[in-house]
Amino acid sequence: MRKGTEVGRAELAHHVAGAKLDPQRAALVVIDVQEGFRKAIPVFDELARAAGVLVQGARVVEIPIVVTEQYPKGLGHTVPEVADHLPADVKPIDKVVFSAVEADGFDLGGADQVLICGGETHVCVNQTVIDLLARGIDVHVAEDAVGSRTKQNWQLGLHKVEHVGATLTSVETALFELVRRAGTDEFKQVQKLILEWAP
Repeated sequence: MRKGTEVGRAELAHHVAGAKLDPQRAALVVIDVQEGFRKAIPVFDELARAAGVLVQGARVVEIPIVVTEQYPKGLGHTVPEVADHLPADVKPIDKVVFSAVEADGFDLGGADQVLICGGETHVCVNQTVIDLLARGIDVHVAEDAVGSRTKQNWQLGLHKVEHVGATLTSVETALFELVRRAGTDEFKQVQKLILEWAP
């Protein structure tokens, strides 16, 4: 009985440890925020702005940023709301697979925790989350920075990723977890980003 309780507590502690983003462990993955989706996803403008805020916040806390583009020849490139804030050394990864993990060149730079934004929630986000979780990565999905062509598919995608073990979060929640404390320069920069963006 006692041994089982200890195992249960250890599993719970491991789960809880991954429930808060850690700037020493985390990377941001921006999935397919491309011009071709602007007219297809009703909330695309909001999604793109939110993803841009996450990119800026990721730069403040200095975590790796990975960006993908699904078939850019047909769907266009990453939109300015995101691309204009990317570090010069971050180049989008072209892919035709739905899971970003299966794309050539996908590399988290040693991170074992991932914050995800982009689209579509029920396709590329969903499949990327599943593959990351299968590799033992803690995954957080920013609910207000992902989208699908229909609300039903957005909801289904969120339900599915949460069911398989991802943590649902928001732009603001994620960034303040990464900042950790008030009063620092990082906090002030992130607070400004959020106040200027706040939906």
